Amino acid sequence: MSFISKTSFAALALGAGLVFGGQAMAGPEIVKGPGANPKCFAPWSKDIKYFQWKKHKAPYRVAVVNGFVGNTWRIQMIQTAKAYVETPDIKPLIKEFKVVSTGTDAAAQLGAIEDFINQGFDAIVTIAVSPTGFDRAIRIADRNDVVLVPFDNILDTDKVMMVNQDQLEMGRMAGRFLMEHVGKSGKLLEVRGLPGNSVDRDRHLGFREIAEAAGNKYEIIEVVGNWDDGHAQKASADALAVHGKFDGVYVQGGSTGTVRAFMDAGHKFVPVAGEGENGFRKLVAKHKGEGLVAQSAAQSPGLVAISIKAALSALEGNVMPQMISVPIPFVETDDMKDGVNFWSDLTDNFFAANEFPPCDINITAVEIMAQTKDDQK
Repeated sequence: MSFISKTSFAALALGAGLVFGGQAMAGPEIVKGPGANPKCFAPWSKDIKYFQWKKHKAPYRVAVVNGFVGNTWRIQMIQTAKAYVETPDIKPLIKEFKVVSTGTDAAAQLGAIEDFINQGFDAIVTIAVSPTGFDRAIRIADRNDVVLVPFDNILDTDKVMMVNQDQLEMGRMAGRFLMEHVGKSGKLLEVRGLPGNSVDRDRHLGFREIAEAAGNKYEIIEVVGNWDDGHAQKASADALAVHGKFDGVYVQGGSTGTVRAFMDAGHKFVPVAGEGENGFRKLVAKHKGEGLVAQSAAQSPGLVAISIKAALSALEGNVMPQMISVPIPFVETDDMKDGVNFWSDLTDNFFAANEFPPCDINITAVEIMAQTKDDQK
């Protein structure tokens, strides 16, 4: 497919308004729970509402509309999506599968979503460039009975079914870990993610909720690492060059790069709350005897597989929670075991948590790494 320019996007918006203006709202009904497969599709809270779409005829046309693709997590997510739709249980349900990455421009992502709707796709899974601005896309999806599923970077709305881990809690976990190992005062480095995304915002807020609680006296230096090893390593190295010494680190992503920056600077090992990168866990296992203690809480690229599974379940007419909660897989220093939750023979930039037993999803590293990162148009 060809992406839609801003001018064409405006024209499409006007045209769609004319086409759909006189139609009645379709989309999901709000119904009573419980929902389908609650061990996999766990409701976010007891107060969550439930959706039910009319049953679509299988096989289905499904698209993944990614935004930013400039880090290893997003690349592995795309590879995981491609691998998942080829698994024996899922492949018969898929008539056509497409993947596009539109960059960080919201108009381009919204244009791609609307283009897939106009092409007659049944479901669109997306990582939102922004938590706001999707109202029109949601209305058009509903009018066409398209199941739209934001995940990871989700939307500030309850109008669509979404899949995520609790990003606020992930930030809180990091704060609690550092309090336990650093104490209630000291200089902390906070390496943030991609600016403008709900995940970066929520993890930051959760971390600061703990770190800035009454009685704590931290000096927090904040840098941007874009959830990428290279960016995080440079940002951390620059912070070390300016500030000299830190007592602990919270890095949202790019954890391997941040630890390497400390090693390259000759800084002593400090407690690190990081992500689920294989390289990070390898470094912790190798250097724990030298004082490197860590928490590795993973936002798995495998979320895309759960999101596709949820979309397919909705297309089958099942009752689904509006917000699906996925548990946060994490390990700390003494629980890191080679061949169990990290792999010394795999690349550093592989994200280690890709197994979700309640959903019968376990995509192997071999299956994931066999896929390309390229758009599938």
